[in-house]
Amino acid sequence: MAIASLKTCSIGHSFYKTSDCPTCPICEAARKPLEGFQSILSAPARRALEQAGIHSVKDLSLHSEKEILQLHGIGPSSLPKLKEALKKEGLTFKSTP
Repeated sequence: MAIASLKTCSIGHSFYKTSDCPTCPICEAARKPLEGFQSILSAPARRALEQAGIHSVKDLSLHSEKEILQLHGIGPSSLPKLKEALKKEGLTFKSTP
């Protein structure tokens, strides 16, 4: 069992983490969108999409499921949520050849 160590983010929030991940859970909770397709995703999934330049459902539709699953932070549980967001806008993932 890993031992949690006390960490402090650049803003000054103190939190305990068992991993080397520097992400502050307090800052991440404050960044979570209140609406839109990213509001239903976990923080790692949101960060993965942001880093890939995917900020809208239309941006998401330009990628295949396989491409999205290869992003670090996107897991299988994110796919149904993303598919539903696409469906609401009348879009789908890009077809793979």
